[in-house]
Amino acid sequence: MWTIAEYHPTSLFSLRPYTATTSGGKSLIVPTPFALKMALLDVAIRTQGLKRGQAFFPAIRTLQVAVRLPQRIIVNNTFTKILRLKETKTKASEKEAAIAQAKADHQWPFQKTIAFREYVQFGGALALALQGMPSGDLMPLLMQVNYLGKRGGFIQLLPPLVTAASLPDGFTITTEGVNGAFPLGMLQMVDDCGPELTFDRANVFSDQAIRVGRDRIFHHIVLPYRLVRSSKSFSYYERI
Repeated sequence: MWTIAEYHPTSLFSLRPYTATTSGGKSLIVPTPFALKMALLDVAIRTQGLKRGQAFFPAIRTLQVAVRLPQRIIVNNTFTKILRLKETKTKASEKEAAIAQAKADHQWPFQKTIAFREYVQFGGALALALQGMPSGDLMPLLMQVNYLGKRGGFIQLLPPLVTAASLPDGFTITTEGVNGAFPLGMLQMVDDCGPELTFDRANVFSDQAIRVGRDRIFHHIVLPYRLVRSSKSFSYYERI
């Protein structure tokens, strides 16, 4: 049984892929399974307590996730000011003087620089479908999710939540890779929870780190979109 929720994006969405750097922050156009599952875990802990979140975690980790994006999507390209940790590439004897000069220039311990960023504007509602957890447990969590991706990518639930025995048309399953098939569309690399991921490793307050490739795994999906128009400041996509 699939539990389906629709959300209206109230701000721009941004979620950097694993391969992006802080200087070249390109964005995916779809929330990844890992991002959604961590959002559900966060909601479970905040609204129902830590023990309840721990009890939910195994089911959340193995959820099947599908997404249906709107007909039109625009990716805005921009440069923004950021602060980056200052590095002093000088001789040891000159390091103290270099730090003093950086402090005088107000460039210590962080220096001002610019970075490339992409922000996604959805031209309509974003639908999420999840399978593998009782709807009675899942619906209260979905009702409390208010942002996805980078903090500030706010969304507003459009009631009602519904259930379906089979996945409706237009959805793309994001927890399964292409597996050798390559349908027409836009390739995206998304992350998901690995089968070995434990609650302690998912817990940001724990000393145990998430292991890439084991606790956090990656695969490719193909979204049914084509590039219609682009310039130095935007890329416009439409559903195929």
